[in-house]
Amino acid sequence: MLMVLSIIKNKVMKYAFIIGSSAFVVPSRVISYAGNGEEKEFLRINSIYHDLAPPAKESFLDIDLNIYDNDGTPVILLANKFVTNAPYILKQERDSIQVLRADGSLIIHVHQLDDESAMGLEHNITAELEVNTPIAVIRINGDFKLGELYVSAENEKLYINDIGYANSVLAGKNQLKFTTDGVVL
Repeated sequence: MLMVLSIIKNKVMKYAFIIGSSAFVVPSRVISYAGNGEEKEFLRINSIYHDLAPPAKESFLDIDLNIYDNDGTPVILLANKFVTNAPYILKQERDSIQVLRADGSLIIHVHQLDDESAMGLEHNITAELEVNTPIAVIRINGDFKLGELYVSAENEKLYINDIGYANSVLAGKNQLKFTTDGVVL
């Protein structure tokens, strides 16, 4: 029994974050950013959606989010609820959270991919997913700021300020962090 408990205790749960056409596999459910000498969380995965039959009402993607829109207005969510009275629209599904401007344009979309969608990604990404077996694959799209960092993430690109990332797959042993020097794992 002790051996089983130590195996479970030492098992690291990994998350795969797909941002643009790049994948980052890390043993943390948090993405942070560093600037002006301090580090802050930008995304925390509180819970993930589990495709159960019959569907459980308590199974859904739940996040905390701390970003800024392109005008510098804070966009803060705690447990999928706005903390501030910002003029934004929140669209939620069991596996997806979108923050939209009043005109319907996207600020950020956090989407937990199902297994079929995740395994339909580019081969270099699916190979890393097979090796690392993350418990969730989270896709992030949008245009937003993290302090002094500007992030633009679409299906084909990821830019952090002027540094571009495309078709890269990185696995690390630390939390994913965005900095003025680029991505740190």
